[in-house]
Amino acid sequence: MLETLKETLLNPEWYIKMGGLYLLLFVIFAETGLFVGFFLPGDSLLFVAGIYAEELAAEFFDVHYFFIMVMIALAGVLGNFVGYWFGKKSGPFIYSRRDTFFFKKKHLMSAQKFYEKNGALTIIAARFLPIIRTFVPIVAGVVKMDYKKFTLYNFIGSFLWVFSMMLAGFFLSKQFPWIKTRLEIIVVVIILVTTLPVIIKFALSGKKQGEQADDMYE
Repeated sequence: MLETLKETLLNPEWYIKMGGLYLLLFVIFAETGLFVGFFLPGDSLLFVAGIYAEELAAEFFDVHYFFIMVMIALAGVLGNFVGYWFGKKSGPFIYSRRDTFFFKKKHLMSAQKFYEKNGALTIIAARFLPIIRTFVPIVAGVVKMDYKKFTLYNFIGSFLWVFSMMLAGFFLSKQFPWIKTRLEIIVVVIILVTTLPVIIKFALSGKKQGEQADDMYE
């Protein structure tokens, strides 16, 4: 039963069909600033949302699908603001927390390393990196990043992320209608494309640190 639930939660189409726009907004909000959101399918969900953009717009007072994209981008902005606020208020406390199902310290440390290496632009870049995007705004709050700068990059990052993913889904589904019948394959490809660079980056980083440690003892 647990495996079935896990498969359901990782299925982007399920969110669209079962919860519609409101569940979609909550998922994007949660994945971009709450500990509980790190496992949610952000990129693939936005891509699938782009495929169903017109249906979502029709259900919400029959507005233009562009308006739906703006709403979703704002949900991402709000999520990052909550993450920043939590990081600023909690500070070092969150680094001493024990691992739970909804909180993994290794994800927080990975986000911190990414932030330290890329600076303020991390707020934009992290939007396109699963897991990292959940914890980066929290790290920004912990280090008390300039609020005006955070706000600017927060808006830019969220709108770039949401519009690029949703427009890709929207236009590709128009060009290739068969995409709707191959969503599982598309989702796997998106997950691999967005996740592999992160895995490779930190694997190489870990290897480099290990080599440096060996050199110290030689």
